[in-house]
Amino acid sequence: MNPPAASTRKKEPERVRRTLLGCAAKIAVEEGLAGVTVQAVAQAAGVSKGGLFHHFANKQALVESMFDDMIARFDEGLDACLAGDDGAYGCFTRAYVRMVFDEPPETSDNPWSVALPVSLIADPALKQRWDAWLANRLALHAATDGAPLLGVVRLAADGAWFDWLLARGGRPAYFPQVRAQLLALAAARPA
Repeated sequence: MNPPAASTRKKEPERVRRTLLGCAAKIAVEEGLAGVTVQAVAQAAGVSKGGLFHHFANKQALVESMFDDMIARFDEGLDACLAGDDGAYGCFTRAYVRMVFDEPPETSDNPWSVALPVSLIADPALKQRWDAWLANRLALHAATDGAPLLGVVRLAADGAWFDWLLARGGRPAYFPQVRAQLLALAAARPA
């Protein structure tokens, strides 16, 4: 007797997990965090709810894993930007500005560019996770990025990021000038 097709199918748990996280992020972008339901994510990923629960204990674990995955992608991008920097005053802040301004949300295949800030607004627990991540990154770069002005630059970049997301009409016309000014502020050590 031949075994059922499912039992002979090659198991690829990491691929399934990545697919579930990608579908959750896509739903978060399109419908907001409230749209990220177990049923919706399982259906979008083409798995059963039981298959989803094999990877994530509950919806909160799925959302937190999705968020952590987006932070990891953001982190990777930051590290790539830092690798191309001289490591001097403001290097982390310049990388942060580049990540915010150079990754267009409407065309990105990286869901972090839209779903990350949307998640921060929708869930205070996720905001705490972001704050912890940022505090850790700033601790790593305390020698180069501890100046108060650099905090202002990062906050301005955050404001531009949210404005971009809320506009949904493409990149605002002011972006190139603001990006250039923020990068200049992040490069000029105050006297």
